[in-house]
Amino acid sequence: MSRERAQALLIDLDGVLRRWDPAPMIAVEVEYGLKPAALLETAMSWDIYRPAVAGEISDAEWMRLVADRLPLEEAKAAEAVARWQSYRGEADPEALAFVREVRAGGRKVGIATNATDRLRPDLDSLGLTAEVDVVISSWELKVHKPAPEFFTEACRLIETKPEHVLFVDDDDRVVRGARAAGLSAYRWTGPHHVELLKKALGLPE
Repeated sequence: MSRERAQALLIDLDGVLRRWDPAPMIAVEVEYGLKPAALLETAMSWDIYRPAVAGEISDAEWMRLVADRLPLEEAKAAEAVARWQSYRGEADPEALAFVREVRAGGRKVGIATNATDRLRPDLDSLGLTAEVDVVISSWELKVHKPAPEFFTEACRLIETKPEHVLFVDDDDRVVRGARAAGLSAYRWTGPHHVELLKKALGLPE
């Protein structure tokens, strides 16, 4: 998996270090008579999602665009989106334990994620800000994964050469992009491969 021991870890947020309970989101859709996953699917529409994570529009502007597309009258749509957004997920305890082990082993750890300008407040509320050495946000860089420039800048910010960085993400397309940029990369499907990742970082199993 790695040509040589990695000296730093870059880890994705959503789907890795942050997990989402679908129940609160489904409850909002039920309450407002929306079809299942309507809010998420609308928010992830590429024409409005891409500018939100590329630093072209704010999170608030993105959510206004989501509300505009819902089959609800204006006030109800805005209310539904606000209710949906009030749940911010939770830190995944097993992924966080892995991050702590990596840092305890003397390796730098950075969160490297596609995000909006709401990222840093979210990390504060999740208690994750102090758990990593650096936060790398697509919104701040104005370029999103899997663009090569994202990985180049991420390695610069964690002060480690690409060939010495292990990148962990739940999106296979991003993993392929990281590898193309010269990083070692692994697709996260859960904590069952933590021992393998620790080995790639030269940490004791």
